[in-house]
Amino acid sequence: DVERSRGLGDVYKRQAFDLEVDARGLSCPLPILKAKKALNTMASGQVLRVLATDRHSTPDFQAFAKQTGHTLVEQRTEGDVHIHFLRRR
Repeated sequence: DVERSRGLGDVYKRQAFDLEVDARGLSCPLPILKAKKALNTMASGQVLRVLATDRHSTPDFQAFAKQTGHTLVEQRTEGDVHIHFLRRR
């Protein structure tokens, strides 16, 4: 569910990250809630990567970042997986 990053060898990874939440298969609002919980454990400046298959996750994470003050570093889609990178404020 939540994993710590180990180096840069991962296929999904171009953007470095410190923690990952795998929210694949979950519908709104669960990907946001899991991300919020993970961000609360992180230090300022660290990056969270969220994997989601909910097609509404892209605008959801844009709104979440705007409302919370976290920085949305990158969003991309690979196949049916939407990948979101958030930097903790």
